[in-house]
Amino acid sequence: MEDIIVRKDIKTELEIDVPGESHSICNILRKYLMENDDVKYAVYCIDHPLIGNPIITIKANTKKSPKKSLLTAAKKVKDTTNEFKKLIESIKD
Repeated sequence: MEDIIVRKDIKTELEIDVPGESHSICNILRKYLMENDDVKYAVYCIDHPLIGNPIITIKANTKKSPKKSLLTAAKKVKDTTNEFKKLIESIKD
């Protein structure tokens, strides 16, 4: 994964580029962000399917930090993938 590029970082809104990623990571992040009551909306777009980088936009409902919401969502993604990995490893041949 390449470094994340911050496009906009104001009190209640964060917009970042996530180079080298695809719909997979962006969609699950968006899902977990939208489960957070502090998030008004979370969206992403990829301008071109072959050469475009995802751009994720997070808007907070309140004066809560969208960065904190993103970190919380990222931790949920990590926990979910670790849980899934354990399930896969438990499958016997």
